[in-house]
Amino acid sequence: MVQQSRTRGDGNLLLKNLSRSDRELLEPHLKPVEFKFRQRLEDAHRRIRAVYFIDHGLGSVIGIGLGERRQSEVAIVGREGVTGTSVLLGSDRSPNETFMQLEGSGRSISTTDLQNVMAKSRSLATCLLRFVHVLTIQIAHTAVANAKGSVDERLARWLLMAHDRVDGNDVKLTHDFLASMLGSRRAGVTVALNKLEADGLVSNSRSCITIVDREGLREKADGLYGVPEAEFARLFPAS
Repeated sequence: MVQQSRTRGDGNLLLKNLSRSDRELLEPHLKPVEFKFRQRLEDAHRRIRAVYFIDHGLGSVIGIGLGERRQSEVAIVGREGVTGTSVLLGSDRSPNETFMQLEGSGRSISTTDLQNVMAKSRSLATCLLRFVHVLTIQIAHTAVANAKGSVDERLARWLLMAHDRVDGNDVKLTHDFLASMLGSRRAGVTVALNKLEADGLVSNSRSCITIVDREGLREKADGLYGVPEAEFARLFPAS
């Protein structure tokens, strides 16, 4: 039985957790934006001029080695958070890059405006820095997954994380793109997807993966999913 569709028009959950006064301080500077597939939000080693609160869609943070030969996804960001965490920590750039892997919409704010608003409100700055903490936990558990998890387990974890951030049960990605995100060969990802489908956990087509059994996916992830998510729920109870 296909899992019940989860269409949730919540918008950005980080903004939802702000106090009313902090939202009123921030909102005049927010501009609506539509995100396209593969749209680049941050370039590695380039000044970050704006950060983005994602309402719908999925962003991918990519770690890049020297010479750019080695690249791997280290985190994903969706409606739960904001891009540009380097800015929140006082830097104006990052050696990572960020782009949209699922199109969507959100709101942008210039780096200068955000820094000015954070300087005016300690509670706003604290809330944003808590998200940086959660993202750091996610990155740490991505390292654990990459070091200790099988392709099947890592794929199950990634699909759960994506499912947390999309409307409904469909994750629209090609096998090639998913392989790139997982740092695996396409053939290995295809085999893993076929196994998940045979187990009744997903329905798989060329450019769309439908989540059928979320709890089964969680079991398949074998402990690689859940810690960053619990930390987010602890720190952002309004979500």
